[in-house]
Amino acid sequence: MIMDKIYRGEFDPELIRVGPPSMDEARVGMIVDRYRELLKDYPPARLETDGALPAELLRKMGDSGFFGLTIDTEYGGLGFNLCEYLKVVEEIARLDIPVAFTFLAHLSIGIKAIQLFGNEDQKRKYLTRAASGEMIFAFALTEPRIGSDAQHIETTAVLSEDETHYVLNGKKTYITNANYAGGMTVFAQLDPKEPGYIGAFIVETDREGVQVGKDMPKMGLTASSTAAVQFRNVRIPKENLIGAPGEGFKMAMTVLNFGRLSLGASSASLMRVSAREMLKRASSRIQFQVPISSFQLIQEKIVRARVNEAVSSAMNSLAAVILQDQPFLRTAIETSHCKLFGTTRAWDAVYDALQTAGGAGYLKTMPYEKWMRDVRVTTVFEGTTEVHSVYPALWGMRMIGKSLKESGRSYLSLAPELLKLLVKGLKWPFFYENSIMQKGLREAKRCAKATRVLLLGGLLVYGRKMAHGKTANREFLFRRITTLSLYTFGLLALLRQTDIKRKAGAIEAEDLHILQYFTAEAKQARKSNRRLFDSRNERMNTALFREYSKSQSNGGEQTSPEDRSTTGDK
Repeated sequence: MIMDKIYRGEFDPELIRVGPPSMDEARVGMIVDRYRELLKDYPPARLETDGALPAELLRKMGDSGFFGLTIDTEYGGLGFNLCEYLKVVEEIARLDIPVAFTFLAHLSIGIKAIQLFGNEDQKRKYLTRAASGEMIFAFALTEPRIGSDAQHIETTAVLSEDETHYVLNGKKTYITNANYAGGMTVFAQLDPKEPGYIGAFIVETDREGVQVGKDMPKMGLTASSTAAVQFRNVRIPKENLIGAPGEGFKMAMTVLNFGRLSLGASSASLMRVSAREMLKRASSRIQFQVPISSFQLIQEKIVRARVNEAVSSAMNSLAAVILQDQPFLRTAIETSHCKLFGTTRAWDAVYDALQTAGGAGYLKTMPYEKWMRDVRVTTVFEGTTEVHSVYPALWGMRMIGKSLKESGRSYLSLAPELLKLLVKGLKWPFFYENSIMQKGLREAKRCAKATRVLLLGGLLVYGRKMAHGKTANREFLFRRITTLSLYTFGLLALLRQTDIKRKAGAIEAEDLHILQYFTAEAKQARKSNRRLFDSRNERMNTALFREYSKSQSNGGEQTSPEDRSTTGDK
C-alpha cells in the first residue's frame, strides 16, 4: 500500500504514522517460557540427530497451545494478533527455530487461507482441530516443475459431472509438514486452458489417492518434515473448495504475505543473536595482545548486524501493523522487501558471526554451523532472493502499464510526467524537527524519486514488454529499481520506529546513529542504482555468459582468440 502509492508518485504520511502495535507482553512471555521448557525435555541437538519430531512432542505442542496461537478463541485457539505472533517468532527463533518450524509453518501459511477466506462451516470443522494440534496443516503450492511461477502450476482439479466433488490429480514437492500433516491447503488449476484460474482446497491426507513421500534429507531444519505429495484421482467434496472458483491464486499470494513476515521476524531475531554473540566473542578473544573487538574490521561486522536487525525489525513492524487491521490490503511489495532484506542480511550476519569466532566457529560444538544450515533455506522459502529482487519492480511496471491502458494513453505520454519529475521532484508535505530524522526523510524521498524515474524511464524506453513482465533481458534494471524501492521502505519504516521512541521519550543515541548509518548506506545504494541502462560490467556479464554457455554446449572445449581467427581464415 505504501509502496504502491510511491510508485504512482504519491505519498500519504499517515501510513507511516501508525502507532506501536498492540501487544500483550505477558501472553507472549508465557508462550516463550513454554517453548523454553519444551526444549529442556527435547534438546534440539537430539532431535536433529533423530531427524524428526516424535509424536509425543507434537502432542505436547498441541496441549501447550502452539498450534492455535493465531486462531480465534471461538475455535479453540489463543487469539494472538499478528504483531504478538511475530514477537513470539522473534523470541523462539533465538532459542531454536527447527523445533518450532512445524507449528510456525502450520500457522503462517498452512491454515491461513481457511482463516482469511474460509466460510464458517470450514472454520468450525478445521480450525478447531488445527488449534488443538489434532490436525496439523501444510501449504501445498510448489511443484516439481513449478516454483515461484504459481500461476502455471500443473496440478488439476476437475469438477465431477454431478458437481458434488472435484477430482484432484498432480504432484507437489518441498511441502513443509508433509508427514506431520492431517490436512493441507492444496492449489490446483480448474481450467488448464486458463492459467491462473486456480482453486484452493482443504485436503485431508487420509483420503484415498493421497500419497505422501518419504522426508527429504536436508542440510538444515532436519527435524522438520519436507516431502513430495502425489494426488491420484483424489475425490474432494465441493464444500472443501475455499472461496469461489478461480480465486486460489489471489489467496496464495495473500497467504504468502504472512509467511514472508514470519521469515522476516525470525531473520531479525537471528541478526540480533549474531550481533550479541560477535560482541561477546570479540571482547574475550585476544589477538596481538588486545581483544579483537578493538579492530575496525570486526567492529564493522558487529555494527552491520546490529543496524540490519534494527531496520529489519522496523520493516516487519510497519508491514505487520498494516496487515493486522487490514489483512486483505495490498502489501505484496512491503512484505517482499521484508523477506528479501531480512533473509539475505541474516545470512550475512551468521556468516560474520562464524568468521568472528575464528577457527572455533567451524566446530560443530559451536552454534554457527547449525545456524548457517538452518537459515540458508530462508533465502529460498516464499519466493527466492532472485524473484524478490525483480518482483517489486515488475509489479510497479504492470501497475503503471495497466493505468495507461485504462486511460487510453500511450507509453510516450509518460515523457512529460518524467520530465516534470526530473525537474521538480516529489512533494512530500511533512518534515521532522530532528535534523538526523529529517536527513533520513530527505534520503527516502530521493530514493523514492529515483525509483519512479526508473519505472517511468523503463516503460518509455522498453515499453509494452516491460509492463507485461518480459524481463529476462532487463533483470539488472529491475534489480536496481527494487533496491531503490527497498531502501525507500526501509528508511520510512526506521523513521517511524525512531519517531515512536521519540514520542515515548525512550529514544537513545544509538537509535539516531543507526538511522544515520542506514541513511548513508541508502545514499550509496541510490548513487549506484539510479542508472536506466546497464553498466559496462552488467553488459560484460551478459556477453560472457553467452560465450561460456556456447562453449559448454559444444562439449566444454574452448578455443583461444588465435584459434578462432585461424578457423575463420580457413
